Amino acid sequence: MIQAQPLLDRLAEIPDIATGSKRLVVVMGQLGDFDSIEYAQALVPRLPQLAAVGIKVQLFGIGNAAGAERFAAFTGFPLQQLIVDSSPVLHHSLGLESGLHLPGGPWPGFLLMCAGVGSPGTLREVLRGYTGDRSAAQIFDDEEWIEAFPLPRFRGGLFRRAGGAGFQRPFELATKRLRNMNEVLRHWRTYVPCDDYITHRGATVLLDADDSVIYSHRDQSLLGYSATMHRPLAFLDAVLSHP
Repeated sequence: MIQAQPLLDRLAEIPDIATGSKRLVVVMGQLGDFDSIEYAQALVPRLPQLAAVGIKVQLFGIGNAAGAERFAAFTGFPLQQLIVDSSPVLHHSLGLESGLHLPGGPWPGFLLMCAGVGSPGTLREVLRGYTGDRSAAQIFDDEEWIEAFPLPRFRGGLFRRAGGAGFQRPFELATKRLRNMNEVLRHWRTYVPCDDYITHRGATVLLDADDSVIYSHRDQSLLGYSATMHRPLAFLDAVLSHP
């Protein structure tokens, strides 16, 4: 369980979300972290539903104002609900995972985490992106044009040929992640002005109106921003059905 007080102290600085309602707070790593972008993309379609039942949403990330603007434009997440810090001060106060650290700066540890070292579940999640997942939702519509370099431009209907419809087909999630990776690499210094914190992981906390913790998840790995990656927001089911 995450100690909520440092988070409540930070929320107290934001008048509209300080208290009095349920709040979904996501503490992300770097804005250019693939987890951060993918999580925001999962949240965006659910924002109207969350607002309808009175759940306010606030994201925190590591970056700067230019990165926040680019992140919001690319993911569609509202910029006014995203706060960025230049360093992981909030992460440290919450005792979140700082990732694998080795001599030679942040990159050796980060690359090993990408290979699953010190990052449990990462390789399994990468593989799921290629093999598909019948328990996860379909990502692309048949008529949607998809651009993900170095792949040629194609319509989403191609995934139907690879495995059908109504679930996450083989290569579908991997293609989405490739598209996200292209965006980040093209604008790396906008998303990640400083490489020092690329290994830092985040957390999710759902707070009740009285500041008690309804749910929390502490990220332990790359591509581990949810306990149920096939349905990243499954933890919201209970509160949405009984707001």
